[in-house]
Amino acid sequence: MSRFASLLLLLAVCFPVAVQAQVDRSQAPAPGAAPEIVLGDYSIETLENGLTLIVVENHKLPRVSYRLTLDVDPIFEGDKAGYTSMAGSLMRKGTTTRTKAEIDEAIDRIGASLGTSGFGMNGRCLVQHSATLLELMSDILLNPTFPEEEIEKERKQTLSGFASSATDANQISGRLSRAMAYGLNHPYGESSKETTVEAITRADLMDHYAKIWKPNVAYLVVVGDITPEEAKAQAEAHFGTWRPNEVATQRFARPIPPSGNRVCFAPVPGAVQSVINITFPVYLKPGHPDVVPVSVMNTMLGGFFGSRLNQNLREDKGYTYGARSSIGPDELVGRFSATASVRNEVTDSSLVEFLSEIRKMVETPAPDSTLQFVKNYLNGSFALSLERPETIARFALNTERYDFADDYYATYLSRLDAVTVEDVQRVARTYLRPDNMNITIAGNRDIAEGLAQFAATGQVEFFDAFGEPLKELDPAPEGMTAEDVFRNHYEARGGIAKFEKVRSIAFQSEMAAGPMSLDMTQAYYVKGPGFMRISAGDNVMQETRFDGNKGSQTSMGQSQPMTQEELVQAKRDHDVLEFLHIEEYNASAELLGVDKINEVPHYLIEIRKDGKVTESHWFNVETAMRKRTVRSESTPRGDMSVTLDYGPMMEVKGLQFESSVTINPGSQAMTMNMKEIKLNPKMDEADYSVE
Repeated sequence: MSRFASLLLLLAVCFPVAVQAQVDRSQAPAPGAAPEIVLGDYSIETLENGLTLIVVENHKLPRVSYRLTLDVDPIFEGDKAGYTSMAGSLMRKGTTTRTKAEIDEAIDRIGASLGTSGFGMNGRCLVQHSATLLELMSDILLNPTFPEEEIEKERKQTLSGFASSATDANQISGRLSRAMAYGLNHPYGESSKETTVEAITRADLMDHYAKIWKPNVAYLVVVGDITPEEAKAQAEAHFGTWRPNEVATQRFARPIPPSGNRVCFAPVPGAVQSVINITFPVYLKPGHPDVVPVSVMNTMLGGFFGSRLNQNLREDKGYTYGARSSIGPDELVGRFSATASVRNEVTDSSLVEFLSEIRKMVETPAPDSTLQFVKNYLNGSFALSLERPETIARFALNTERYDFADDYYATYLSRLDAVTVEDVQRVARTYLRPDNMNITIAGNRDIAEGLAQFAATGQVEFFDAFGEPLKELDPAPEGMTAEDVFRNHYEARGGIAKFEKVRSIAFQSEMAAGPMSLDMTQAYYVKGPGFMRISAGDNVMQETRFDGNKGSQTSMGQSQPMTQEELVQAKRDHDVLEFLHIEEYNASAELLGVDKINEVPHYLIEIRKDGKVTESHWFNVETAMRKRTVRSESTPRGDMSVTLDYGPMMEVKGLQFESSVTINPGSQAMTMNMKEIKLNPKMDEADYSVE
């Protein structure tokens, strides 16, 4: 025993020395050969009606998922854009045998999930409930009714979303960049808007369903604790009566890059950031030999945190929280996109860096070490993806749809390993176009003039929130000023004279913030002291106090004094005629003209401080009521643009006040509903005193 112990000790001491003696640690080890990938098994079978069934077994957990995908050409929707997504959403909202409520109840009863879209449906449940789920999916697939009342609910919800997205720079950028890359007359470039959604009828939805929902262009992918034999029996029982028919193919004009770099600008009132998206069409079909080298090239440029774009614009320059790029294969046409949200004042500098990195990718070979680092990253990402059975299902579906070789994914790592520096530069020169790009920006119009230098024509082109050429505002009536609009607004609400008699005012309102309900109380003396308190039950979440001279803000128990700028804003917030006294608050107002919201004319007025636009307000031309406000707000996460949409008016002692306000900070919209308004109430000094 002692002898064995001595030998083990000797090995423990000597083996590291032997290794160190044989390895040169001044050089990185050479990469090994690409490992052989053994993908999980799957089965494929075509039913009599043409439905292709793909089954991936995974018996680790007693659950199963079903995904039905239609393999059809994209559809250009034109003056009724939005009907395919509306049809998909409404398929599960009523059948010939069930109402929406009954469908929802049946899904909840078995703890399942079921969703539909314009080109497919999916469901997930425990294996023991699979027959029930499939019966529901079959009913929705074969017997949708598209109830009129549900259509109107969906239409109203969609239109409500447009109200906030019309001032959301990220959504505007998405629509603008697609329109510029593909064109408005291409299915990938068009966007739905108020007029197109208003035009959609039930007949359009039924027609869409009747034309493309056919089994001979569909794949049913089943993943989970099930055998191929069981899945086939289920598919035949629940989808076997689905009748096949021919589905028309579509042809579209071929999008082409611009002849020289364009700067395409969509103004976003009050925007504190510019959303940059540099884009152009790319022709790279799935399965093409260049797909893997292009993936390596794009990952190096902007495809992960360590990419050149992100390291330059985020880590080195500090212009953005993240810069990225993408380029992917598509059967019809794909596109390149490089994007980031940057501060207004560094928009031009950011574009300089974007263009420099894209050109560098084309003109300068990448170092071997950088190439190997990117390949290692992609290798690891691929390996991690194989842990999910859904990945195997996706591989099987793609292999069938695009007629890949049977070993297409099994040989991915060897093809990745074979990519050279020369390959990366070759595909960069082939697919990147540093002199033929659409440089799109959604942001504050004040910065647009300085971006003309990046356009081949020396001109900035302007577009609206939906990618249409921007129409200049209609002029306001000759001689009308911002003050005239403000006076008309107050007169329409009951009269300036009546407002001048208000000495104090108190508001009680409520708002849902996710699962939590918030109560808001605000009370103040006009142009004097007051307070605002937000509570959840008995817990005060936030409180603002202003005693007429100094103020404090308390959030989650932490209090801090108001700055001088915040004190000025507090005085303005306590002024029932604030717009008539705007200059007292170090601001100025300008009437820009007549804009339209949902095709309704509104006077557009900008408020400026220190020469910068801080607020934009829209007042209905006919009623004089305020419809929308977009303003800049400073938050712990930086400056951001917030949209407020005002609801119907409510009367209190002859004066009109907004009954609700929907607040959209660019993420989740929240609506504040007014419960009670009191005029000239008495106030307790303890509520607004500041120590």
